[in-house]
Amino acid sequence: MSRACELTGKAVLTGNNVSHANNKTKRRFLPNLCDVTLQSEALGQNVRLRITAHALRSVEHRGGLDAFLVKADASELSQRARLLKKQITKKLAEEQAA
Repeated sequence: MSRACELTGKAVLTGNNVSHANNKTKRRFLPNLCDVTLQSEALGQNVRLRITAHALRSVEHRGGLDAFLVKADASELSQRARLLKKQITKKLAEEQAA
């Protein structure tokens, strides 16, 4: 499992530890990943995702998983999230047509 957010694409960054003597050693900056279960109202089911705490705040701010995925850019999403986005947009289009 990669250390990347499934919704925002935020992943591991690299940098240096810098000592008082200005010695530099490589280090990794890991994203704050959380395993969460979010509910999709359009699909009527729960979805388990591994996302960052920042992405969780963004999902809540936008009004839920469905609203976040509809507005999200597909290039940042994981393969599972792209599939979810496709299913949600299809379901919402069916509801609007009816």
